[in-house]
Amino acid sequence: MPVRRHSEPHAEWHSERHSGPRPEPVVGRGELLARGREQLARGGSVLLPGPAGIGKSTVLRALAAEVSGGGRLVLRCSPAESERRLPYLALIDVLGPVADEVAGALPDWQRSALDEALTGRRGPADPAEQHDGHGGHGGHDGLTLRLAVLSVLRALAERAPVLLVVDDLQWMDPPSRELLAFAARRVGGLPVGMVAAVRTDPVLAPSGGEAEGNSPALFLRALPPPALVLTVPPLSYPQVATVLRARRPAKLPGSVLREIHRTSGGNPCFALELARALAESGSAPRPCEPLPVPAALRDLVLDRLRALPAPGRRTLLIASAAERPTLALLRAAGRAEAEAELAEAAALGSVDREHDPHAAVRFTHPLLPAALYAEAAPGDRRAAHAALAEATADPVERARHLALATADRDEHIAATLARAAALARERGAPSAAARLGLLAADRTPAEAVRTAFARRLDAAEDALVAGEPELARDTAQEVLAKAVRPADRIRAWLAVIDSAGQAMADLDDAFPQALADAGADPRLLAPLRLRLSRRALLVLGSLPRARREAAEAARLAALAGDRRTELLALSCQARAEALMGHQDAEHTLARALAEPQGPQDQQLACAPDGPGHTRFRMLLADDRLEEARAAGAALVRLAERRGAVPSRILSLRGLAETELRAGRCAPALDLAHRSLRLARDAGVGEGPALRLAALAEASGGGVARALSLAREAVHRAQEDGDLLHLARNLSVLGHARLVGGDPEGAVLALRRVREMERAQGVADPARGRRQGDLAEALVRIGGLDEAREVVESTRAPAIRLGRVGALAVLQRAEAQLTAARGDLDAAAAALRAAAARLRALGHRIEEGRAELALSQVELRRGDIPAARTALDAAAHVFRRARARTWLERVSAELAAVEPEYGAYVRTAAPGSGPGAGPPPAALPPSALPSSGLPSSGLPSSGLLDALAEMERRVAALVLEGATNREIAARLFISVKTVEATLTRVYRKLGIRSRVDIVRLATRWTG
Repeated sequence: MPVRRHSEPHAEWHSERHSGPRPEPVVGRGELLARGREQLARGGSVLLPGPAGIGKSTVLRALAAEVSGGGRLVLRCSPAESERRLPYLALIDVLGPVADEVAGALPDWQRSALDEALTGRRGPADPAEQHDGHGGHGGHDGLTLRLAVLSVLRALAERAPVLLVVDDLQWMDPPSRELLAFAARRVGGLPVGMVAAVRTDPVLAPSGGEAEGNSPALFLRALPPPALVLTVPPLSYPQVATVLRARRPAKLPGSVLREIHRTSGGNPCFALELARALAESGSAPRPCEPLPVPAALRDLVLDRLRALPAPGRRTLLIASAAERPTLALLRAAGRAEAEAELAEAAALGSVDREHDPHAAVRFTHPLLPAALYAEAAPGDRRAAHAALAEATADPVERARHLALATADRDEHIAATLARAAALARERGAPSAAARLGLLAADRTPAEAVRTAFARRLDAAEDALVAGEPELARDTAQEVLAKAVRPADRIRAWLAVIDSAGQAMADLDDAFPQALADAGADPRLLAPLRLRLSRRALLVLGSLPRARREAAEAARLAALAGDRRTELLALSCQARAEALMGHQDAEHTLARALAEPQGPQDQQLACAPDGPGHTRFRMLLADDRLEEARAAGAALVRLAERRGAVPSRILSLRGLAETELRAGRCAPALDLAHRSLRLARDAGVGEGPALRLAALAEASGGGVARALSLAREAVHRAQEDGDLLHLARNLSVLGHARLVGGDPEGAVLALRRVREMERAQGVADPARGRRQGDLAEALVRIGGLDEAREVVESTRAPAIRLGRVGALAVLQRAEAQLTAARGDLDAAAAALRAAAARLRALGHRIEEGRAELALSQVELRRGDIPAARTALDAAAHVFRRARARTWLERVSAELAAVEPEYGAYVRTAAPGSGPGAGPPPAALPPSALPSSGLPSSGLPSSGLLDALAEMERRVAALVLEGATNREIAARLFISVKTVEATLTRVYRKLGIRSRVDIVRLATRWTG
């Protein structure tokens, strides 16, 4: 038997002490690693099953590296398939390097058996041990060796915790696995754990191979209990895209990335191989063509199908070429024995068998049909498509198969494809329409150049609707490279400009060229002026210029009789006017919504720049929440029917904002994250979707997630040069900081927003309510004069535009300013009024914030019951809204007030004894701090003599009603330091709580 000494490391892994290699970055496995880490920390074991290439080894290495160290002994092995029949090879890898260290503690007969297994040297048998038919090796029976392995593990565990790390457990030689299983059942209570990866997918196992099925239970007995099975799942599309961008820096279009994800089934190894094959091919696949599948992957997934007879393979090839293969379709395509052939393929684990002839034939892995198609000869592929063209009744599918059945240019086929693209467009399948349109252009005869350009541009416009900007841009640039007719070039320029999305700063060179191509033709100039309006908004940050460009676009479109562009231009003009607080906004929108509007015009209702979305934004600004909700839901439905991905992203985002303002955090979070997922998948509108997800998280999720999403949104807008959304994203970042107890950070972000919006010409205070957040944050850091200026400068336009909700938010901020200046009675009255106004408008979260602020003012007044009542009201509002972050804030406040409230009830109740009396009096203004960072907020009498400077500052901020987190932020110290300082204040003053500070201050000033 070939024997390897333990000084020769096996493969790439070897036994090692204390620490393993640094893990490679792991994408999309955070939850899996967290659960594995917890299981190993509890002294358990972890089994990581999954198919080949899914990332088991990556997770294994990362998990082992995370738990290694701290004196832990890590023993590793990584068996290979070719070594599976070599007995004890895995045992050599695991125990070889360490067995000598504990061999002296073993009885001679066990030491001899272990040495024989690890080295191959035969030793003398113990007289008491004879062969007993249990698999003994050499001169020793199996039980002796089992006991020896168990003794070694016990001896090692007495010195340090032991972790066994085994990759590819399925290839471990049976004798080694049996020995580990024997020991695993008997090391209970000892610090011995194991983390193992096992390939369990029979679909990808070689034919006649020795992988033992797909049940992890078959391998569990080799792990020390308790063992946790953590199946390694496929990666999502964004995760696969992240892996590919990290490993293959060459930019891949989003449509190609999505196809790689679909074909790989989320398997990162397969995705990387597909991307490599694509890079080696030097070009992206043509429309409706599958990805190239490298030979290594084809061999891996098709190995089992080698045993399938040729007729069965032909049937599977036809199934792989179909969009939705069914048994009935295969029979119609001439495969009379399709049912029996599919049954054979099902027995080999390649398809899921369906007895319903109209049910789809499902391959067990999406790579299988791609590999079958890639391996087939070109003639066989064309024959498969020809058979499917005859068999299918769907005109869209028939056109696709007709085109792929021949490589010739033919106007009949091209016209059929163009009609199929139009039908797909009507069905709400713009992605299919784009691909059929490109096929139509490819099959158009060479002499029909203008027809080919028109079909290619139709495809580019369909790709934009489908949310595939890279495909649209590449297609349009093909036209620009060859077209000379101005109308063709302008259509292509418009597709290039629209494909940029928010990143219009990259198009500075495009507009002069496009304007030169348009000349003085109003029909060509109108849509360009419309894009210049959008550029003025996003890149230049000038609302007046955006309004002028939109108005000029509307005028030119009316001259040219281009009703569609006219309506879009009027919508953009109305939106700019609304942001400016211009009195004509409603009138301009009414023109955009005016009759007559034909079917094509009505489709603009859900266009991102269309009248429908502009009307929705105005309803939201007017605090007409239920109308806005109904309008937003209608926009979502229309976008879904049309398959309009950018519009769907925008509509979901708008509906999420409506739900959030109405205090429905759960649906708001769901809608916001649906919008974000769709935006990430499509690579369209991701920055604004990040902003809304951050806003929803700031109220209904978690502040940490809100901050992370908001920072990403800000970074995205900065990368795109998008000034409009940069200001909006910064406002959400400031809001999240304020919610998280960082008023200084909030002020930094929100001051910048205010400066940017002033420069842009934004005058409508209903846009985001950020002025209220800025004023509140300024009060918290002591910027009272600036807070006053923010409130006063915002109130005038709010009154002029009738923004009742914005005025109520300003009233809340002004009340906090009033409290900071010392007039607590007026502040409390204003906060009650603000809460009532916000309640009437249905702004539940803003109402809860007013009640929370009221509780802090009442606490400073010394009215503990009133403070408790306001806190209860805030808790009720936030609980109904499912506003988690605000509920946590209320819980912290209640925890602070509860003891004092109980003490008040005991002392104020009739007949409670000599200590009974009225509630504490309110603090007079002289006892309040005069600035945001006071040095002596308490009365300057003997009460202060016992306190140090920092203790006086903390106590003064307690009088303002500041929480420990807010005190820490304002004094630039940690929360723990605040808590320790308060403990010293309590001890020095002979008190026990924050409210006692208020009471003491009252007595000293009274």
